[in-house]
Amino acid sequence: MSGKYDLVIVGGGISGASLLYTTAKFTDIGSIALIEKEPEIAAINSHRTNNSQTLHFGDIETNYTLEKAEEVKEGAELLAGYLEHYDSEREMHAKRSKMVLGVGDEEVRSLERRYDEEGFGDLFPKLRPIERDEIADVEPKVVEGRDPHVDMLALQTPDGYVVDYGQTTKSFVERAAEESNVDVYTGTEVTDITPTLDGYTIETTEGRFDCDATVVAAGSHSLQIAKELGYGEDKVLLPVAGSFFLADDLLNGKVYTLQMKKLPFAAVHGDADVHDPSITRFGPTAKLVPTLERGRISTVEDFLDVFGLNAAAFLSYANILSDKVLLPYVLRNLLYDVPEVGPKQFLPHVQKVVPSVELDDIERAKGYGGVRPQIVDTKNKSLDMGEAKIVGDDIIFNITPSPGASTCLKNAMRDTRTLIDFLGDDYEFDESAFRADTIDNFPREADGSVDMETAGGSDPANAADTATDD
Repeated sequence: MSGKYDLVIVGGGISGASLLYTTAKFTDIGSIALIEKEPEIAAINSHRTNNSQTLHFGDIETNYTLEKAEEVKEGAELLAGYLEHYDSEREMHAKRSKMVLGVGDEEVRSLERRYDEEGFGDLFPKLRPIERDEIADVEPKVVEGRDPHVDMLALQTPDGYVVDYGQTTKSFVERAAEESNVDVYTGTEVTDITPTLDGYTIETTEGRFDCDATVVAAGSHSLQIAKELGYGEDKVLLPVAGSFFLADDLLNGKVYTLQMKKLPFAAVHGDADVHDPSITRFGPTAKLVPTLERGRISTVEDFLDVFGLNAAAFLSYANILSDKVLLPYVLRNLLYDVPEVGPKQFLPHVQKVVPSVELDDIERAKGYGGVRPQIVDTKNKSLDMGEAKIVGDDIIFNITPSPGASTCLKNAMRDTRTLIDFLGDDYEFDESAFRADTIDNFPREADGSVDMETAGGSDPANAADTATDD
């Protein structure tokens, strides 16, 4: 196998697939190839069991500043619009209520400030504060068994998109592959990328590819490849493995708790599975692991390759993990995977969402969870929150921790603009058509009421049939 292309995209997760869809459908780039090392598209972090299935808008994620929420909001609306446009049968998503829950005076005041003073109520017109009685209407189990004298407040919205990112990835690839100038190669692992006078040569286990421009969207491996080409020398990775616990149908939609200050990891939340509302997930946990892929010992060597085993990397880790908030959090999370001990330690987090849950009601979700690479800046010895991108000579490296899936189309839009600059004036990006296909289909009406069909009503078993979108 060999070929000459204008553009080669390395990585068949949702990041690479969304870029393939964007460039194939809305540019006149002559020839495009997607290369994926696994036998199937979306086999690793984009698979539905390896992420929390959440489409992050920034409305209920209390670790987001208003500025970050504004940035994430457009990205989420692009993907939500795509789903509204192409998934009327709800094979890729469901739509349910979601809320962030505050319990006790301090948390209630925090949510009130966030909604009124910090501007989140203005930024998200569908977001609204609801108190105990209305919370009970939407999520009965959240109120049941809770001390009636403790104050409660939730910021709730009907825009609770629950997404099967694996199916969405496949949808992007299928639509792109309709174009005659697109080739998709699976079971093809990249072994080397070499710059040439007019682009790059990509050596793979199935042959050689030559191209004018390259985008590496290979998750944690993107930084590994970047370093091999002399980029990203001031960055290393702090890989974090997320796990989940499962319970029966306790929730109709998504219920988040308030984020701990200074932590880059998602707050524990509960939500019904995208395809099976009779299952409620709680999580994620966040355990540091020396691998780039969950459960693959072979990627320990890859992690060490990225880490570099140098003084700057060790000092950065030491500075980050010595934090008096982060270190206890990391140590606690190590316990959650321990048989017998783990469920007992995690139970209070579940009970914060659903007070009546008992130990026998939850179990470790075997085979669930992926690895998210947190970016470490070795110059400042600190964590870089969010996605990371390295732009080189006719090459882009995307390293996408959360919310990379939520903002995949916005990221693809930005990368497409950059690629047009790489390839020259002969090519164009029809951004208006791209927006018409995606964000223009996002419903913006807000009537201020809770749609009990969308929320799933008081019978979670009906949630899949009554969901209008997600």
